[in-house]
Amino acid sequence: MRIALFTETFLPKVDGIVTRLRHTVEHLQRNGDQVLVVCPDGGLTEYKGAKIYGVSGVPLPMYPELKMAFPRPSIGHVLEDFKPDLIHVVNPAILGLGGIYFAKSLNIPLVASYHTHLPQYLSHYGLGALEGLLWELLKAAHNQAQLNLCTSTAMVQELVNHGIERVDLWQRGVDTEMFQPHLRTKQMRSRLSQGFPDHPLFLYVGRVAAEKQIDEIKGVLEAIPNSRLAIVGDGPGREDLEAHFAGTNTHFVGYLHGLELGSAYASADAFIFPSRTETLGLVLLEAMAAGCPVVAAASGGITDIVTDGVNGYLFEPHDPQGAIAATQRLLKTSSEREILRQNARQEAEKWGWAASTAQLQRYYQEVLYSASFSAAA
Repeated sequence: MRIALFTETFLPKVDGIVTRLRHTVEHLQRNGDQVLVVCPDGGLTEYKGAKIYGVSGVPLPMYPELKMAFPRPSIGHVLEDFKPDLIHVVNPAILGLGGIYFAKSLNIPLVASYHTHLPQYLSHYGLGALEGLLWELLKAAHNQAQLNLCTSTAMVQELVNHGIERVDLWQRGVDTEMFQPHLRTKQMRSRLSQGFPDHPLFLYVGRVAAEKQIDEIKGVLEAIPNSRLAIVGDGPGREDLEAHFAGTNTHFVGYLHGLELGSAYASADAFIFPSRTETLGLVLLEAMAAGCPVVAAASGGITDIVTDGVNGYLFEPHDPQGAIAATQRLLKTSSEREILRQNARQEAEKWGWAASTAQLQRYYQEVLYSASFSAAA
């Protein structure tokens, strides 16, 4: 198959969506498919054999790490040269709308996927009144596709409830080779804890932004003596959070990659994740693959991953004491924590990227078969 993938974000940007797309592109190419990635220009022209067509854009005002790249006629020429069998638009917002347009104008089957729960983000930026309008826009875009994919059962139901049609589940995936429990080291604990490796060490990895509710971890630090927090990642909320956590044992690490990131996950006592806006929460799976017990809000796609008391602990999203109680429960006995570590790893081992991509290929083939059947009729 020849697949044109439209995405609002790709390398060198680092986030959960890029991680999924990076592994998906790699496995599609490895399996003999040809991929063209249409994305905001990041200086790359190729990735793992896939062609990249970068579209120049301008930084998003509230989030300058992201670029707004607007569709242009040259994309049509690139598609005509590439001759895709199928177009897949990821989180269609700006550039993705071009993917929808070209799929329709060139009569190419269309798949869309939903990865970022944008309607819930709005309230964190003072725009909650626009949620209903955004759902209508999302419905209009996604209902152009022959198939809409979500990465958790909660999001499948959410889209169906808002009138989006032809929705199915694209199973989660995680790199179980990169993230492993044996990468735990005292040296990494010392680095993350700023020289206090024997103190309770909590970890957050991901986008540093308001919608992630990272500020709520402060209560956990204040409730547990000598505890320390390492925040790995970056984003538009960093300056505000540095002021919020001032005077606490919090270390803003910045980005980590590869084995360093794997070691950070494996070396922490708990991965704390208060976000209530997750369609999946890929970082949770990465933490679990590294054997790091998870304390997370029981919201969105998280409940597909974390089973309370088995491979981590869940808390009610709107309970201000929930994260504190769940973390205290986790730290209570080392023997129980070790069982959670083992169970977390076993859960993650079920979800390799090869299986996730094989499922996606089956979805593509079903869409292509339906399209050819409709054309013949």
